[in-house]
Amino acid sequence: MPKSHLIDMDGVIVRGNELIPGADAFLDRLHQRGIKFLILTNNPLYTPRDLQYRLQRIGVNVTVEHLYTSALAMAQFLKKQKPAGTAFVIGESGLTQALHEAGYVLTDHDPDYVVVGETTSLNYERLTQAVRLVSAGARFVATNPDPSGPSESGLSPACGAITAFIEAATGVQPYFVGKPNALMMRTALRYLNEHSENAIMVGDRMDTDMRVGTEAGLETVLVLTGVTSRQMVDRFPYRPTRIVESVADLELP
Repeated sequence: MPKSHLIDMDGVIVRGNELIPGADAFLDRLHQRGIKFLILTNNPLYTPRDLQYRLQRIGVNVTVEHLYTSALAMAQFLKKQKPAGTAFVIGESGLTQALHEAGYVLTDHDPDYVVVGETTSLNYERLTQAVRLVSAGARFVATNPDPSGPSESGLSPACGAITAFIEAATGVQPYFVGKPNALMMRTALRYLNEHSENAIMVGDRMDTDMRVGTEAGLETVLVLTGVTSRQMVDRFPYRPTRIVESVADLELP
C-alpha cells in the first residue's frame, strides 16, 4: 500500500496567494495513483470550504475532504474532552463553525473553555472578557502557537501573540492543539483512517512540520520552497527522512 500523505499548505503547496510551481501536478499524481492525502494548515481563520475556493482560484483542484485545519483539530479535541461543552471564542468562522459542528455552544457566561484562534477583528473588550473568564477558572486552549504570520500587506500578529496577552494578564498558559503538537497529526490520521507507520509528513518547517512528524512516528519529507534552507537543518536535533527542493521533485511509488 502506498503511504498516505499529510501535506503542509503554506510553503509547500502555496506561497501567500501564489501556487508553488509543480504543486498542482504533484497533487494530480496523488489523485491518479489513489494515494490518500490531507492538506494541513495551522491557520484556523477559514473553513475547509473557504480554503477549497481560495485554492481553486489559483489552480489547485481538491475537495473539502482534503483540507484539515487546526480549528478542526481543536473541535475534535474539545468534543473528546468535554462533549456538548461551552466556549468563549476569540476567532473567525473557521473556528466557530468547527466548534458548532462539534456540538459546542458559544457563550460568554461561565464557559468551560476560552478558545483562541486567529482573528482580524480583535478588540480590547474581547481580550478583557477572555482574561476575566480564564481568571475565573475557564480552561485556556488555543489553536496554534504561531506569534506572527505573513499577510498581503506584511507581517501580522497571530494566535500566539493573542494568547501571550492573556497569559501575561492571568499567569495561565494555554494548551495549543495545532502543530507542533502531535495531537493534530493523530486527529488528522484518524480523519484519514490511517496509521502513522503508513503515512508521510511533507512540510517546509523544521520546528513544526518535521518535529511533529517525527514525534508522531511518521516518515518526514522537508521541502525547500518555504522558510527552511538546507543549511538550517543541522541546527536541529532531529532530521527529516528526506529533503527535496519541492513537492514537484517528490517521487511517488
